[in-house]
Amino acid sequence: MDSKRTYQEQTLFDITWPLFIELSLHLGMGIIATLMLSHYSDAAASGVGVSNQILNIFILVFNVTAIGGTILISQSLGAQRLDHAQKLSCTVFGLNFWFGLIVSAIVFLFGRFFLGLFHVHGAVYAYGLTFIHISGASLILESLSLALSSILRSYGFTKQPMLVTVTMDLISIIGNIFATTGPFGLPVTGVVGVSWAMVIARLFAVLALLYFINRQLALRFKWTDMIHLDKKNIRGLLAIGIPSAGENLSYQLSQLVITGIAVSVGAAALAARVYIMNICMICYLFTLAIAQGTQLLVARYVGGRQHEKAVHRGLKTLKISMLVSLVVSLCIAIIGEPVLKIFTNDPQILLVGVPVLWAVAFTEPGRAMNIVLMGALKSTGDVRFPVVIGIFSMWTFAVGLSYIFGVTLEFGLFGIWMAQGADEWFRGIFAWRRWLSMPWLRKTTIKQHANHPA
Repeated sequence: MDSKRTYQEQTLFDITWPLFIELSLHLGMGIIATLMLSHYSDAAASGVGVSNQILNIFILVFNVTAIGGTILISQSLGAQRLDHAQKLSCTVFGLNFWFGLIVSAIVFLFGRFFLGLFHVHGAVYAYGLTFIHISGASLILESLSLALSSILRSYGFTKQPMLVTVTMDLISIIGNIFATTGPFGLPVTGVVGVSWAMVIARLFAVLALLYFINRQLALRFKWTDMIHLDKKNIRGLLAIGIPSAGENLSYQLSQLVITGIAVSVGAAALAARVYIMNICMICYLFTLAIAQGTQLLVARYVGGRQHEKAVHRGLKTLKISMLVSLVVSLCIAIIGEPVLKIFTNDPQILLVGVPVLWAVAFTEPGRAMNIVLMGALKSTGDVRFPVVIGIFSMWTFAVGLSYIFGVTLEFGLFGIWMAQGADEWFRGIFAWRRWLSMPWLRKTTIKQHANHPA
């Protein structure tokens, strides 16, 4: 067997640290863009923030294949079915090519309609529409990069996507500097320049990831891979990916409604929410990295029928992630105002935002429990439970209580954040109980495919 077709045996640390750096830089790109735009214009930062929420919903379509691919490829590798893993990789790439092409066209053509749903006006609307048209049209590149990264990580190659992300972020940051400051006498292009910098960064990512796929896995994608897709593999990917993406879709849709609630509270609340959401990225960054690393290991353990090992891995990760998220969020809340002043000096935004940082300290440990255990459950093939709990909890707690606490009881943005905290803790506790029950012992995804060898 060609060594390039095998996968790398790794510890959780080996998988997690490149993921942590990659996620830090990837999320950092958004934070830096928001920071630069906030000094350029609060309206620009708000418009791009709202537009990003719209685009994130469409990106979930790409994650249907990426999530399903990560789980099924990892399970196949754990079961030593290497040929099947490569066929799945081709299907993942082909599906995301078509998903990306269709979504890019929809976003570009109907961007005005989607942005109009938020009832934003004036400069906020104009900046948001510009970002949607340029960045939205390049979503096919985002689709392909997500597919390629998931394939590499499934095989244990996490350093290569990290290197791509480092370079991608450097391209974006340099582009943002030129767009918002206009050095060397160049014109300040603002949101237009920031948007095109993102497009160039995404194009680089796709080309670089294709290079690493060929180099590490000896795998080249052909036009036939995008035309003649394996129907059995498609069904398997969608069976995993659709319920998984459904839980994420529930989250994104609820966030859109909550953004609308924040708009009704006031312009200062909307701007504060955009900035605090970027701060929250720092809070749960480690959790996200260690959760994704755990997801890969758990999928391999389940594929290799090492069930007890999978359970212990999930619980150990849970303890670490909740402790780290609590410590980091408390530190941010204690520092308070200086943290928020990194983004803005507007006294109204600071007045609204600083108390909310304490609500973040309540929310983040619950989110850590939710992210780690829901991701681990998906890795076992238990994908319907997250979407059921997600839909119920999101709309009952995150949305329902946001309106009650934020508008009816007039707690404003603080009440909205406490409502989201209630949602995260509710889902996390249910995921913990589900994890201890080990439902995958009754039915695992790999068993479904075992009767159909490649």
